[in-house]
Amino acid sequence: MDNMSFWTENRYLSTIGFFSVTVILLVVFLTIFEIVTKYNDWEEIKKGNVSVAMATGGKVFGICNIIRYAIQNHDTFGQSIVWSVFGFVLLMVSYFIFEFLTPNIKVDQEIQRDNRAVGFLSMILSVSISFVIGACVS
Repeated sequence: MDNMSFWTENRYLSTIGFFSVTVILLVVFLTIFEIVTKYNDWEEIKKGNVSVAMATGGKVFGICNIIRYAIQNHDTFGQSIVWSVFGFVLLMVSYFIFEFLTPNIKVDQEIQRDNRAVGFLSMILSVSISFVIGACVS
């Protein structure tokens, strides 16, 4: 048994590996989302902005759901990471499409103002699209 198969064939070690990679990817992807939004997610959540919490929660769910599909349907860490990154890019594209398709609503501005209808819609969009992306990365 070579060194790599020891790590991948041991279910406990494999689980720890995938969990660790997921946490790292989640932090990186949320940081990227933080950069593209026009507000500071964590400052707004600290202030009690429910809309930002819903939108951010939807992003967390969406990211983790995509990673879940990538892990479930690919044999190696490398393949799972590549498909997770690809799925995240698609999720981010859907975020920009949401902004584009709602020209009368400045999504980031409304979420920052705690417009819960927009925050809820943003959350549902992230969650829903993540299932479609997940099916595609399978």
